[in-house]
Amino acid sequence: MNSTVKTVSFSGLFANDVLVQVHISTGLPSITIVGLASKSVAESKERVRAALSNMGLALPPKRISVNLSPAGMIKEGAHFDLPIALAIMIAMGALPQEYLDETIILGELSLDGSILSVSGVLLAAMSASEKDMCLICPESNGAEAVWANELKIIAAPTLHALCNHLRGILPLNYPVAKLSEPEKQKSDMADIKGQETAKRALEIAAVGGHNLLMIGPPGAGKSMLAERMKSILPELSAAEALSITMIHSINGTLPEQGLISNRPFRDPHHSASMASLIGGGQKSKPGEVSLAHNGVLFLDELPEFQRSALDSLRQPLETGEVVIARANQTIRYPASFQLIAAMNPCRCGFLSDPNRACSRAPDCAVQYQNRISGPMLDRFDMIIFLGSLSASELLSLETGETSAQIRTRVKNARAQQSSKHRKQAQLNAKLSADFDFELTDEANELLHKSIDKFALTARGFHKILRVATSIQNLENKDVLYPHHLAEALSYRIQSIRS
Repeated sequence: MNSTVKTVSFSGLFANDVLVQVHISTGLPSITIVGLASKSVAESKERVRAALSNMGLALPPKRISVNLSPAGMIKEGAHFDLPIALAIMIAMGALPQEYLDETIILGELSLDGSILSVSGVLLAAMSASEKDMCLICPESNGAEAVWANELKIIAAPTLHALCNHLRGILPLNYPVAKLSEPEKQKSDMADIKGQETAKRALEIAAVGGHNLLMIGPPGAGKSMLAERMKSILPELSAAEALSITMIHSINGTLPEQGLISNRPFRDPHHSASMASLIGGGQKSKPGEVSLAHNGVLFLDELPEFQRSALDSLRQPLETGEVVIARANQTIRYPASFQLIAAMNPCRCGFLSDPNRACSRAPDCAVQYQNRISGPMLDRFDMIIFLGSLSASELLSLETGETSAQIRTRVKNARAQQSSKHRKQAQLNAKLSADFDFELTDEANELLHKSIDKFALTARGFHKILRVATSIQNLENKDVLYPHHLAEALSYRIQSIRS
């Protein structure tokens, strides 16, 4: 009257092994679940009871004890339903124990016996593959699980169909790997009139993965430019797509098509809390910075965000990961994202316009800009100022370069980075301080003069070199020339405080 099956419990992007042990003994009829089970896990006994009943299988009038081992690990999520139900069936003698040896099981049960989709199936599949085990999961998660390494997968629609498969009565089909549909770009850089300097800055930022801050009056095109950033970025590599899919899998936001093929672009509202940006909450879910991993995080109306929320971005921008520390656990999520931000120069937005600037200038601008801390501003590799468009620019029928043309140059420049950096980080923005930047003598002299003249910080010094390297890659040059550094300096020495 004992049984044991295997499942997992998630901690960040790690799947920890959990044993579901069932013991049936004499006593008052009941189901007791122990082992630091959360409320959703404790409620599974009612779903299991109803699902088994709809299969025509009545629970014995005895005491059923379910232990989730190790007992000191918190268990959360409805994916424990299916392993508990199968463990009870084994203990009742309805299924042989050997059917589920060396198998990881997860799935939520509906009252009618259907197996519903759950979060984290890809992580469980990768864990099963590493241990050379089988995986049982919901049918709707099968396309996700297939992307793990070679693995035997049973993706079942119902508990009854799963039992028939295990007994060899009616085998289930092996799930088919799927890719999410590529996103159709509805917006293009050619839609934007004027703002050639901003387009150039976006192209450089796309090449090196640099953080960019755009400042300008309302209607200058800041949000339009940022939205079109995703249209000039290269396609995801296989490794990038897998890491993004893992994050969305554990977050429960993975599309049914399977592996994500679109580069993330996240644009949270300025009312977003620190937990929604960084991650955390009751279940320590990934935040916007992790959901933007290998993509773009766009923060519009930057000073309107809570200052504490903005300052919490400083560490992920440097380290590329988020550490959520709680009293009972510490969870890490990847967060290697590119930050694009936009803001008005002051609250009214027309600081430098003599016809529309408010009467409180420049005090209103100083108060507005001081909402962003100096250390946060120092994380931006590039700062650009956009002006209002003239009548001739607005009425012009000429169109600029398309996103496809710009994306081709970006891909070529990134290819040069990959070949040159070898074991270094692929993107220029992630280059370490000891990277060997090759400069001409004239460029080296310009750099030395700029350090003293503009009082550059050590971070600012290295960011200038990284941005200059991206400009160098766009021109397909082998060394840094003075004009590369001069353009990089023009994006760095601008300050919203001036």
